[in-house]
Amino acid sequence: MPSIIQDMGRWLYARAENVLAAMLATMFVVFIVQIIFRYLLNLPIGWTHEISVVMWLWMVLFGTAFVVRDDEDIRFDIFYGAARGKAKRAMVLITSLTLVALFAYSLPAVIDYIAFMKVEKTAYLKIRFDYLYSIYGIFAVAMIIRQLVLAWKAAFGKGGDDFDYSKVSSGV
Repeated sequence: MPSIIQDMGRWLYARAENVLAAMLATMFVVFIVQIIFRYLLNLPIGWTHEISVVMWLWMVLFGTAFVVRDDEDIRFDIFYGAARGKAKRAMVLITSLTLVALFAYSLPAVIDYIAFMKVEKTAYLKIRFDYLYSIYGIFAVAMIIRQLVLAWKAAFGKGGDDFDYSKVSSGV
């Protein structure tokens, strides 16, 4: 792969991490504001809860789509960890293609539902739900692309790393 494409990929990955960090910081600040208003000033406010929930939703889906690497995923790896070579690649290929099929099958309904939600707004900030839920459509498309890349690597002998996760220390 050309160096410029790799550099651009690293730059985009770093910006996605920055966006995720900004979402976490926003959620934290709003959470502290909520505590101050509710428990110190005895003035409960609802918009802080709304922003916290929106930030959590976007953090999970945006982070999974663009920041979390495949080797950082939580896996049920009793069988996967025991497999080697072609068996591991076959597991990756089957799993990836299954996920691609499921996400692709559900994508039209997801897009229809997101478009339908333009009629609803949040209680406090009056943000349209289609804007809030649009992250799931982005997530679904990103997962289709990521799983297709994994399937490609597995099919051509480059997928299914042989890294032994059971030997990793906690760093403590």
